[in-house]
Amino acid sequence: MSERQLVRGTMILTASIFISKMLGLIYIFPFQAIVGLEGLALYTYGYVPYTVLLSLATIGIPLAVSKFVAKYNALGDYRTGQRLFQSGLVVMGATGFVAFLGLFLLAPFIAASILDTGDLQGNSVEDAVFTIRMVSVALLVVPVMSIIRGYFQGHQSMGPTAVSQVIEQIVRIIFILLLTYLIINVWNGELGTAIGFATFGAFVGALGGLAVLGVYFMKRRDNFQTQIEESTTDHQIPLSSMYKELLRYSIPISLVGLSIPLYQMVDLFTFNTALSAMYDADVVDRYFGAFAQAAHKLILIPVSVATAMSLAILPTVTSAFVNDEKDRLQRQITQTYQIILFLSVPAAVGLSVLAYPAYGALFGLGDLAIGGEILRHYAPVAVLFSVFAVTSSLLQGINKQKFAVIALFSGLVIKLAVNTLFIGWFEAAGAVYATGLGYLAAVTVNVWAIGRFAEYNYSYLLKRVLLIGAFATVMGLVVFAVNRTMQIFIPLETQGAAFIILPVAITAGIAVFGFLGIRSGLAGQILGHRFRFLKKKKRAAEEA
Repeated sequence: MSERQLVRGTMILTASIFISKMLGLIYIFPFQAIVGLEGLALYTYGYVPYTVLLSLATIGIPLAVSKFVAKYNALGDYRTGQRLFQSGLVVMGATGFVAFLGLFLLAPFIAASILDTGDLQGNSVEDAVFTIRMVSVALLVVPVMSIIRGYFQGHQSMGPTAVSQVIEQIVRIIFILLLTYLIINVWNGELGTAIGFATFGAFVGALGGLAVLGVYFMKRRDNFQTQIEESTTDHQIPLSSMYKELLRYSIPISLVGLSIPLYQMVDLFTFNTALSAMYDADVVDRYFGAFAQAAHKLILIPVSVATAMSLAILPTVTSAFVNDEKDRLQRQITQTYQIILFLSVPAAVGLSVLAYPAYGALFGLGDLAIGGEILRHYAPVAVLFSVFAVTSSLLQGINKQKFAVIALFSGLVIKLAVNTLFIGWFEAAGAVYATGLGYLAAVTVNVWAIGRFAEYNYSYLLKRVLLIGAFATVMGLVVFAVNRTMQIFIPLETQGAAFIILPVAITAGIAVFGFLGIRSGLAGQILGHRFRFLKKKKRAAEEA
């Protein structure tokens, strides 16, 4: 495959991931309008254990398979990749079935651990059991689908993965919104029934994605067979040796990717119990829904944007490390840090200051007091999410991914140790603080490891951090003033008022931070390689 085709395929896959994530964000707004925060909480009770079990069932093998298939295809050995794919289908089918069986049978235990069996208010244990069991069915399909995607990617064919991901998400969202609306608003059904079928959407969406992959595979089957017959060599590697190497590569990637779901698992088993001493069960459910779904989705916006822009530099980091180009490696690490901080810090500050109008505009005013409060505390943690993701990738680039795993578990231990205590001290916001403290510990380990093994000097970066922090503080003060001033004339009493206040305040924040960044030359130094006009601004600022 030509370099041009490879770049095109990578761009297609990146675009599909972005589209899928945006769809996954956007649908939560009408979904919350239909089911409320209690419904979001119940949805999370089922979806978080499913996410963890899915990652354990696949343990990063699909991505590793794509690497292996590409490697042996390049060597002219298409048979080895085919053998790995065929055995992988069986392995993923078996692990998916075991994961399904485990989640299905453990549903009563998980539900009883989350909810108070004696409290008749809020979501019931029976509803949680039904929800967990409905989503567990998806484990029969998703692992198999994942390895098929990995096989296509190993052949440098990104289209099937891209199209199937988008179709899977579209089918899932349509199913969720249509069924929940019909059950609650047309058939007058129970909330627990609606949420159970909403989580079943993961299975329906997976069938849609699998159907797309099946069509692609049938079209290219003869092509694959021809390649196998024309193989110039056959390494005849035992499957046991293949899987040992696969696991060495895939387990660290899988565990780091599980960071947010694992933190959510801690909350799943401790949040309700700790907060139930202060509030009734229905209020606890609403707090959990705001924390684990509504506010969480919003803070992932700056995380996804900043991470996507900075990760483009990581292949260069790997290349510089492998070729022992120390100066180039230092520059690339600095640039990665700068991009992630320049984008995530002001976004997190702005989202925290505008928590109430942002939540009101997107989710309505029904639970504004709860949702706005959670979002205000949670937004700054977005910076730690972003930095952890990027520093973990940097460690993979310098072949020290084991420290990212150590960092993950260090943070998790702290989260588990203080979560209940913090909730007792600070109520619902305590869970946010515990997450922030855990991620801070994890980021500290990653930052230390990069300094130690990449011989990275942080003195220059520290000056940039202080400058970005100062600009973000000024921006935050301006946004705060604009928000408060507008609320004098347009009280935050309707969703329409929130829609008016929010864009005006956001525009003010972007204008202030952008002006400071461009005028100082900081934006040109950090993003000038991506946006040429910033370089011109930087030169103009220097000449002035």
